[in-house]
Amino acid sequence: MFSEARTGGSAEERFRRLYTSVFPILFRVAIRITSSGEAAEDLCQEAFFRYHEKGMIFPNPDEAKYWLIRVVKNAALNYAKRKERERRAYQRAFREDWRKNEDGEQELLEKETRQEVSAALSKLPEKLRIVLVLKEYGELNYKEIGRVLGISEGNVKVRVFRARERLSTLLAQAGMELPGGTAKDG
Repeated sequence: MFSEARTGGSAEERFRRLYTSVFPILFRVAIRITSSGEAAEDLCQEAFFRYHEKGMIFPNPDEAKYWLIRVVKNAALNYAKRKERERRAYQRAFREDWRKNEDGEQELLEKETRQEVSAALSKLPEKLRIVLVLKEYGELNYKEIGRVLGISEGNVKVRVFRARERLSTLLAQAGMELPGGTAKDG
């Protein structure tokens, strides 16, 4: 688990504390990438299972958190790619229209907005998309994102800025605007 004496408690207690504090972050990252609550939960559980089964040792809880975020991020990206391939194959095979009618105008508008943002986000290059997902949905700060991705904090800031600009441009092309402009302080 952790090699530091200050973490205290049994291995089970340390694992429970890590699980309680990190699971919400992992879930937000996974659900944003997969667009599926069930898949996100499964991926998070699998990451913790791997962590526990391998008997991973980290110098402190933060290092364990960053490792778990990397595991979930990679698993979620693989899941999303697989689902997209399956969806395209199914569409080619059956030539079905996937649009669904929703009851309630507000619900429909919110769903369309989420879809537009998700579509625009998926058009970003992966290195820009992942920093934005970790920042906005994982609620990580620049330093934490840098540690997860193995890049400098300055590089993270540049990528987040570029990702927001490109996302804003894509949304404007789709007739939408980001609230509060493109530059958002971290």
